[in-house]
Amino acid sequence: MKQYAFILLIAIPIFCMLIFVEKLYGYFIKNDQTPFTDMISSLYSGMTFIVKDILKISITIWTYGFLVSNLAVYKIENTLTTYLVAFLVIDFQGYWVHRWSHQINFFWNKHLIHHSSEEFNLACALRQSISTFVQLFTFLLIPAAILGVPEQVIVTVVPLHLFLQFWYHTKHIDRMGFLEYIIVTPSHHRVHHAINPQYMDKNFGQIFIFWDKLFETYQEELRDEAAVYGITRPVRTFNPFIINFVHFWQMAQDSFRADTWSDRISVWYKPTGWRPDGFDKKYPIIKVENLELFEKYHIDFSISQNIFIFCQFLGLTCILLHFLYSVGNDSFSKLYAY
Repeated sequence: MKQYAFILLIAIPIFCMLIFVEKLYGYFIKNDQTPFTDMISSLYSGMTFIVKDILKISITIWTYGFLVSNLAVYKIENTLTTYLVAFLVIDFQGYWVHRWSHQINFFWNKHLIHHSSEEFNLACALRQSISTFVQLFTFLLIPAAILGVPEQVIVTVVPLHLFLQFWYHTKHIDRMGFLEYIIVTPSHHRVHHAINPQYMDKNFGQIFIFWDKLFETYQEELRDEAAVYGITRPVRTFNPFIINFVHFWQMAQDSFRADTWSDRISVWYKPTGWRPDGFDKKYPIIKVENLELFEKYHIDFSISQNIFIFCQFLGLTCILLHFLYSVGNDSFSKLYAY
């Protein structure tokens, strides 16, 4: 965990600098589409995710260490090939976790916050969930465990794999030639974040795009179809805590109100957005039906309010960096108190 905190100490300033550069670039080319309030909401979402991740506020059903110690057929050393195999296996796992997070109602709650921004920029890449308290998908690393990939390799590669998903959240990079056939590019990921009917539930790949082509979930960005970003049930708030749990609360309400036990249980595992018959009329939820009439959520703050919000963010960022610096130096109980 100390190693992970050290990596974050380096990564956070780099991410913040790149977000600032992107906004500056957009300003100078007269194409700045990063509202201040949306950007701050994204950054705070990243901050809450980091704190929860460092404090390990979750339960793991089985760890990779347990899997490799019980399933390994081979024992391999920490070579470059080992890291490449680990990276490929983690990306394969990432594809399926990502896909299931879009297609199963309960799992959508853990991923909704990442799509909740109605913009598409580097800041929204930091919208990560704190709503997951039980880790279920370690079993997808069984292929790596059977091959005997050491636990230390997995622990090293996982944060690297996550950080490499940051750069392609931008509108300012167009098609990238032959790379479009190999890796996930901004063009691919713009499709993924869009709510246009032909773009929905496409391009789940995290680093490599060939998983989508293999499992038939690939969609090319169309020149004549501009992406509209967000989610079909807009959250209408910038509060990261509300965004994290709004879908869970809706499912809990639907489950409680359902007339049959079958519907009460189905709410949780049915396809994303499923509700019992008649609930859309009986308990309506705001939903984007017509993209041409869609209006982005916006709040007008005064200059003084924006200055206060920005100063607050800078102060909390400094505290967060000191918190990460304290990992390994303070006891876990002190870190929780912090």
